[in-house]
Amino acid sequence: MALSLDDILHLFDKHGAIAYSGEPVTQLQHALQCATLAEAAGASRELIVAALLHDVGHLLNVQGETPTERGVDDLHQYFALPFLRPLFSDAVLEPIRLHVDAKRCLCAIDPSYHARLSADSVRSLRLQGGIFDDEAAQAFLAKPYARDAIALRRWDDEAKDAQRVTPGLAYFMEMAASVVVVRG
Repeated sequence: MALSLDDILHLFDKHGAIAYSGEPVTQLQHALQCATLAEAAGASRELIVAALLHDVGHLLNVQGETPTERGVDDLHQYFALPFLRPLFSDAVLEPIRLHVDAKRCLCAIDPSYHARLSADSVRSLRLQGGIFDDEAAQAFLAKPYARDAIALRRWDDEAKDAQRVTPGLAYFMEMAASVVVVRG
């Protein structure tokens, strides 16, 4: 089943107030902060929308607050793709799909990155397969959209500030509407 933009709004309305995995922000705050950071960095509209929607899989497959404490990896980076594919191009979808592996890669190529991860990110890293070895990191970096996924990952890590002010969801949903792909 494909999601419409109205369905995405409904997901944020229904589940956006759930805490973001032990962080001091909600799912909605995290999404808005990630998109705001992407916009401030001069990212493309598609990458800003990817930043907004990168964790929508958590809203489609609700596992409660902080599922990693129970050893659950909800595979959110993949879960949302069938629902979003009818709406968006690979420029939106691939950074979403790759943002977890971007964390695994960053831990391998940036020695200081792992030390900056939150407790939940460290738990989820273990559940998601752990740090890439050098070969896997290089293979990841060779993929289309890997650099966008790494940028998204860095915004993801920063988007946990309870005091950060962002534009509202309507602002970013207008941007999402502007990059919807008409298929068929």
